[in-house]
Amino acid sequence: MNDLQNLLKEMLSVSGLSGFEAPIRKIVEKAWEPLTDEISVSKIGSLHGLKRGKPSDPRKKVMISAHMDAIGMMVTHIQDGFLHVTEVGGIDHRILPGQPVVVHGREELPGLVVQPPSHLLPESVGSGPVVMKYLLVDVGLRPDDVSEKVRIGDVVSYDQVPLDLTGEAMAGHTLDNRVSVAATTICLEELQSRSHDWDVWAVASAQEEETLGGALTSPFDIKPDIAIIVDVCFAKSEGATDWRNLPFGEGVGLGYGPNIHPALYDMFEKKAKELEIPFNRDLMPKMSGTDAMAVQIVAEGIPCAVLGIPLRYMHTPVETVSLKDIRRTGRLMAEFIADLKPDTLEQIGWEA
Repeated sequence: MNDLQNLLKEMLSVSGLSGFEAPIRKIVEKAWEPLTDEISVSKIGSLHGLKRGKPSDPRKKVMISAHMDAIGMMVTHIQDGFLHVTEVGGIDHRILPGQPVVVHGREELPGLVVQPPSHLLPESVGSGPVVMKYLLVDVGLRPDDVSEKVRIGDVVSYDQVPLDLTGEAMAGHTLDNRVSVAATTICLEELQSRSHDWDVWAVASAQEEETLGGALTSPFDIKPDIAIIVDVCFAKSEGATDWRNLPFGEGVGLGYGPNIHPALYDMFEKKAKELEIPFNRDLMPKMSGTDAMAVQIVAEGIPCAVLGIPLRYMHTPVETVSLKDIRRTGRLMAEFIADLKPDTLEQIGWEA
C-alpha cells in the first residue's frame, strides 16, 4: 500500500497542466524506466515506455493510454498585483475561492484564489457563487514585484496536500488522471514476473483535458493492434446516484459503448470474473470522455477497451479514490495482457 501511496503523492506534488506536462513526465519516466526496455517522448510530449514480448519479431502490440495532464488555470491579466485567470480544462468556479495554488512564473509563487467583497461586484453577479471572471489570485507581493515575476500566460496549479482517508482511500487534486498512471505502473510491475507474447506500450499521454493531442498522435507512432484506455469514471456520492455513477471502492469500471470494441469488452469481463476482481459495467452510450475518443479512430481504426477507476468529486481539489480500485485495475490489465497470444487478434471481430 505504501508504495502506491508514495507514488501518488509524488505525482501530486508537481504540476503538469495540459500542454505543460514536463514536471509530471519526469516523475513518470523515473517510475517506468526500470520497468520497461525503452523510454521515449513523443513530439508533443507524451511519454512512451516499451516492454517487449518474448517471441521473435514481428510481435503484436498492445498500447495502454493513461493521460498524465491536469486541469488548472492560466494568467490572462495582471492588475494592481492581482492575477486574473482563466481555466485550463474544465473547472467548477464554485470551489475556487480560498484554494491554495502555485503560480508558475519566473519562479514558483504560492498564492490563494480570492474574490472581492460582494458589495464591490456588479449587481448582476448576485449573491451566488462568483464566476471566474471576477476571481483573482493573490501572491502577496507588491504590484511591481508581481510584474517582474509573473507574465501573461503563466499557468497556475492547485497546491493542496493529498489526504489519506480511512478505508484505503485518498483525496486530493489531480487524481484525475494520475491514478490511471499509477495503475499502469502497477501493471508494468506485475508483468516483470509474467511472460507475455505481445509488446506492451505504456503511454502517459499529453493534453487529454484540452485537445486529445497525445491520444491522436501516439497511436500513429506506435501503431498498436489494440489499445487499453485507462481513466477515472464517476463514483456514486450524495446526489450522484444514477446509471452514470459507479459504486465507490467496489471494483473496476468496464466501459461499454461505441468507443469500446465489443470483443475486448467481453474479454475483460471474462478475465475479471475469472480472477474474481469486482467490476461494474460503465455505460458510455455516446463519447466516452477519454483518450479512446481519439485512439479508436486513428488510421484505419484501433480496437479499444476502456477501464475506469471510480472517483468522487471529479475536477475539484478534493477528488477521492479507493486505492483498492487502482490496484485492481493494474492487475486486471496485467493478467489480460499475459493472456494475449500471437493469434488473439484473429479472434477479435466486430461481430463478436
